[in-house]
Amino acid sequence: MSMPETPERPTVGSVDALGLADAPVDVAQDVANLYKDGITARKGAFTVAWADRLREDIETAFEEARSRQGGAVGRGPHRYYVEIHPEQMRGFVELVDHPWVRSLATAVLGPDYRIVELGFDVPLEGAVNQPWHRDFPAPEHTRTELRLNSLAFNLTAVDTAPDMGPFEIAPGTQWDEEPDFEHGMFPPRERYSRYEQLAVRKYPQRGDISARSALTIDRGTKNESAKARPVLVLGLDGPDAHNDDRHDAAVTRGFWDGLPQRVRRHLHCPVVDELTPITQKHTIEGLVMGAP
Repeated sequence: MSMPETPERPTVGSVDALGLADAPVDVAQDVANLYKDGITARKGAFTVAWADRLREDIETAFEEARSRQGGAVGRGPHRYYVEIHPEQMRGFVELVDHPWVRSLATAVLGPDYRIVELGFDVPLEGAVNQPWHRDFPAPEHTRTELRLNSLAFNLTAVDTAPDMGPFEIAPGTQWDEEPDFEHGMFPPRERYSRYEQLAVRKYPQRGDISARSALTIDRGTKNESAKARPVLVLGLDGPDAHNDDRHDAAVTRGFWDGLPQRVRRHLHCPVVDELTPITQKHTIEGLVMGAP
């Protein structure tokens, strides 16, 4: 099956249009937030028009992915994850080259960070509470050195309302020990009361961006509305992380040639003559059935 036609790049909401391409950004407080709470955010980093184009691209990619075997992976009832190629998103360069993203990634992961994941989660009407989890087992050096070597950036494609199954996170749990975590990711239910006491629900609006450690215990909550809540995921690794093993993104030669050099140096993926639709393999074992 061939890829859907790549949409034209946007002319609104770009970093250059905002005059921010080289603006210095102080991220000291954001780094402190990540190490203390496991999450931080930047309100209004992009325009609403930019976020609306993101939603259009997600909807196009989601329709294509659900039309073929392996195009979308379940993350619980009525909840899906889809990985996409960078050029399926018109605002890819504006996202990865945003000064807050670049500055935060460099401060936490070092100057040689790598872009390893681009995808999106879509909780539909009827999605239920996920079990509390982290996205992958904690690496050994994170446990022993208390050092983060990967980040997940999230951007909502819609304005989040309380009945849309908002993301819920337990701040500070990125350092939790995991000897009794199933698959290194799922804490036993007897620990749930602690996470529920810590839990904070997030209600991002179009144009907002957050960054978190994917080791922080979190869950998607029940979507009681008739609306989908699509959220983009951008995954970055430091030099000693290996999350790229879970992903299969590629770019065409023409797209690669048009990228700024400072984006190319962080984008480690195959350069191909023609894109092949991605068969999803970034599953989070244990999330297939969800939780009540």
